[in-house]
Amino acid sequence: MRVDLDYTMLHVALVLSQRSTCVKLRVGAVLTNEKGIILGTGYNGVPRSMKHCIDAPCSGASAPKGADLCEAVHAEQNALLQCKDTEAIVNIYVTHAPCMRCTKLLLNTRCAYVYFLDGSNQEASARDLWLRAGRYWLQYLDGPQVSPRTESPDDRSCTTPIAGAE
Repeated sequence: MRVDLDYTMLHVALVLSQRSTCVKLRVGAVLTNEKGIILGTGYNGVPRSMKHCIDAPCSGASAPKGADLCEAVHAEQNALLQCKDTEAIVNIYVTHAPCMRCTKLLLNTRCAYVYFLDGSNQEASARDLWLRAGRYWLQYLDGPQVSPRTESPDDRSCTTPIAGAE
């Protein structure tokens, strides 16, 4: 059985997350165009020339969620910095649902689909903003499956997998 492209790209993001230097959360991201060609990749970690959080934890390492003390550049932000043509972005595959800041950055591209694995820290306001823009916010669950890509506004936010594989 051949796994589908969405499953593959999410696992590329998962591998990238292992490069993270953040002690709080390991996140990986992959940007692709309409053909599934990778346009940019990223993982979270401190800016260039800064001491890695895994070596010397930053003030955000033990701060509560939302404290905004973390010094890491987010995986989505690093992927966008690598992308030569943000107008070509159609999909982002990320290990964790994007935060509000990253969602707003992605809204300034042509990215239409957010695929993520872990929704435990999902910000409802980020998801709602994305959906209000008429785009798709999809949590990918339990192995290979065909991704829902419908035009119905009711189906733009999905956490239930559709069975099957390509």
